[in-house]
Amino acid sequence: MPSSSPSPHSSPASVAATLRTAGCVFAEDEARLLLSAARGPEELAAMVARRTSGLPLEHVLGWAEFTGLRIAVEPGVFVPRRRTEFLVAEALAQAPDASVVVDLCCGSGAVGAALAAVLTGVELHAADIDPVAVRCARRNVAGYDGHAHEGDLFDALPADLRGRVGILAANVPYVPTQEVGLLPPEARDHEPLAALDGGGDGLDVLRRVAAGARHWLARGGCVLVETSERQAPSAIETFEAGGLSTRLAVSEELYANVVIGVRS
Repeated sequence: MPSSSPSPHSSPASVAATLRTAGCVFAEDEARLLLSAARGPEELAAMVARRTSGLPLEHVLGWAEFTGLRIAVEPGVFVPRRRTEFLVAEALAQAPDASVVVDLCCGSGAVGAALAAVLTGVELHAADIDPVAVRCARRNVAGYDGHAHEGDLFDALPADLRGRVGILAANVPYVPTQEVGLLPPEARDHEPLAALDGGGDGLDVLRRVAAGARHWLARGGCVLVETSERQAPSAIETFEAGGLSTRLAVSEELYANVVIGVRS
């Protein structure tokens, strides 16, 4: 996107026009958010310049809306997608009485925070291999007495969680390596590759989660991952091979596919 700045006395219309010229599809909505966030004309000009340079809107604002919550995000952290709200809804439907929740590959910790906001007295843990994401997640789960851990998948978790987890939400990367370059610039240029690249067929990390999930789940506990429609059959087979009763949930409205495995 070309870089440009509004005048010091920018109106909503002029800010929207600047954003639209730079290629922002929802220019009017973004203009309203930037105007409400800026504490003065100079800050507004700086925010619009960052946005028109290609930085994701959520990174410019410092937050993203997710399941009605304001989730803190920062540059270099994966921005929670609206379609992932479907994973949260499915987790709550599957395990409405869960007392222990783990948000694996947590990024900002949005999924864990959204679950803890609904479940009563839940013990919440989030984990990610990226230290920047863990620092951000810590901010978002703190209000729920949650804990954020740095490390590779299950290696990051406290050992005493084994066999106790009611909901294991793992928003794993699932873009095939050769397709990462086809993602929108906002994602491929400003979000960590580890949060996007799922390996040759996009299922490398999912396989590792499926292989270990059963050992961490409580009886009746569930693990949920997001995947594409094309990958769903292979993901289901992988979960079943991991000893889990498995089903696929689909939201056509959100273009979301969630594979759910349950420890019987």
